[in-house]
Amino acid sequence: MDTELATRLLKLLDRVEPWLPSSPKQVDWSTDVAALWQRHALGGHLVPVPPRDSMSLDDLVGVERQKLALLDNTRAFLRGLPANHVLLWGSRGSGKSSMVRALLNSLADEGLRLIQVDRHDLAGLPVLVEQLRHEPARFVVYCDDLSFEGSDDAYKALKSVLDGTLTGPPENVLLYATSNRRHLLPEHMSDNADTRLSPDGEELHHGDAVEEKISLSDRFGLWLAFHPFNQQSYLETCQHWVERLGSAEDWDEEARTAAIRFATLRGGRSGRCAWQFATDWVGRRRLTESD
Repeated sequence: MDTELATRLLKLLDRVEPWLPSSPKQVDWSTDVAALWQRHALGGHLVPVPPRDSMSLDDLVGVERQKLALLDNTRAFLRGLPANHVLLWGSRGSGKSSMVRALLNSLADEGLRLIQVDRHDLAGLPVLVEQLRHEPARFVVYCDDLSFEGSDDAYKALKSVLDGTLTGPPENVLLYATSNRRHLLPEHMSDNADTRLSPDGEELHHGDAVEEKISLSDRFGLWLAFHPFNQQSYLETCQHWVERLGSAEDWDEEARTAAIRFATLRGGRSGRCAWQFATDWVGRRRLTESD
């Protein structure tokens, strides 16, 4: 009976196995510099990925203060010195995600390894962090475009890893996040209903709703704010990308006027808008020349 059962199970496995996904490729941190964390019912696994592009920190124009602060914090971390978790927040298209990618390209040779975690996979973040605890490399765990809705409890896993457990994150792991929201959660006028002044009128006490929303972003020790570009910064960024994608001859008064018109039609100035203009401008010029 046991032999018959074993035979049937083997036949069943032979039929099911072709439908199963292939085993994930193992990450070799001596050569792989970036990976994606993919959560599943039994925990999760890392999938190595090549860097998305060759963007460098020099390509980021108009955000010098933020760039220097992030670079210093990360270099301190790589050298085993005190360093903070980082929240990059602010206007859309202002260079937050690009700065993290450029940071990896610039510091991979110094030992930086980057792991991106999707917001929907944050529940598995404690499992990931424990896997990294005994690795020899130093990791930035990165969550892009991080925000939570009012009824979303996934942020509790992030809070716990940042500063809420007995062990805390290991010394070889930092968390970096980008968000359009400074406090990561939606804020409403009703949240202030329980805010009150102390009896002497000198001290402000937030209500529980406000305290809960502030407590997550407070766990990031370094906040870097990204604001909309003024026209000068926008045009400098346009010039940089036009010359990078094309040549110095492609940036002239006609291009400058077209760049201003492009931003006006898009309804705002940003690094993303500047890159999109440069792509359009250089592409159309080269197409015209080839015709």
